[in-house]
Amino acid sequence: MNYQEALDYILRFADYERLPRSGIVWDLARVEMLLERLGNPQHAARSIHVAGTKGKGSTAAMIASILKQAGYRVGLYTSPHLLSFTERIRADGRPIAEEEWARLTEVVKPEVEAVNAEGTYGELTTFEIYTAMAFICFRDMKADYQVLEVGLGGRLDATNVVRPQVCVITSISYDHMEVLGDTLAQIAGEKAGIIKSGATVVGSSQFPEAMEVIERVCRERGVRLIRVGAEVTWQKGSSGDEGQTFHLKGLEREYDLSIPLLGEHQVENAAAAVAAAEVLEGMGAKISAENIAEGLAKVHWPGRLQVLRREPWVIIDGAHNTDSMKKLGEALKQHFSYDRLILILGFSADKDVAGMAAEAAALTDNIVLTRTRSPRAVKPEALAKEFEKHGVIPKTADSVADALKLALAGTRPNDLICAAGSVFVIAEVMEEMGG
Repeated sequence: MNYQEALDYILRFADYERLPRSGIVWDLARVEMLLERLGNPQHAARSIHVAGTKGKGSTAAMIASILKQAGYRVGLYTSPHLLSFTERIRADGRPIAEEEWARLTEVVKPEVEAVNAEGTYGELTTFEIYTAMAFICFRDMKADYQVLEVGLGGRLDATNVVRPQVCVITSISYDHMEVLGDTLAQIAGEKAGIIKSGATVVGSSQFPEAMEVIERVCRERGVRLIRVGAEVTWQKGSSGDEGQTFHLKGLEREYDLSIPLLGEHQVENAAAAVAAAEVLEGMGAKISAENIAEGLAKVHWPGRLQVLRREPWVIIDGAHNTDSMKKLGEALKQHFSYDRLILILGFSADKDVAGMAAEAAALTDNIVLTRTRSPRAVKPEALAKEFEKHGVIPKTADSVADALKLALAGTRPNDLICAAGSVFVIAEVMEEMGG
């Protein structure tokens, strides 16, 4: 089996990143049955489990980078990918090779067929298969730690089969309401489903109703909760278009740190990563202040306020809900000096299009709407109606490539083009600009 054959096999199953999520039965029993047949590889490495609405991927990448700098073998599992499926499974900081992806698929395939043939809990999904492949990879590489980003929610996510040492819950806001619930308390309840007895929880600052749920679950399960922003604090330093500095007061010591990621929200994510590292240190891990500083300075996490070009600026960001669109606007004003802002936007059907349109329309009236190759992408003509409610008449393009050409036409050197609204949008912009 080669890489393409492996992809073709896995994508035969229900892929709820690309397709509507209605009708799926969320049940951990399927993936537990699969992992049991594979020898329960999820328990081979010590686990750090990261949930949240925003920032969970960045935070997971930061934790993994710190552990790598400390000399540990580290597996990192995240989703979705930008340009290659292999990005989802990283071994010691690097996406696995296509040959390794094919090997892992060959390992899981007979057990997938057996579980599906039995059919007790329904057919396995693509994400459940990816997750099993990640656990096998980390077991086979003899990883000391595995850092796992939740795919969706937490309580019933396929990653929620581990016994974590540390659970991290990043910022919670409205997203995936059709699955997780339409109140912050309900959404927080799903995210808090990763909290298990014996773990320590690191919680980013939250809306009060979300934090109340997290605090209650921690009390019920008898675990310590570390509050980022209260027990771990920071002061902003300098910033430019390539990164920012800050002073952080952690649980055990103070640090002068830098990260090659922009936006104040990334400083909060870094604070959560430092708190998680200090908790692990308290559990016996050998992690120094230098490891933490170097790990954050060297973290690589593309697609988050990433500069692809200057004169004019072309920037991509994964903002895909109302709160993240608002923070994107704040970050652009904080880190960049520009004359005109042009937004390239495309949204998936399950997102809060009205909320994101309101935030985007408040930033600029130079907007190009498009659709990606994703089956869940909304047609730009339908999106335009939401912007017209705010007095903005956007341009439309049938593809991301055409949207980029339209946005670049007539720009001046000090203009700024930013593509956002969906990970599929930023991935296709990266493709157009050479990856």
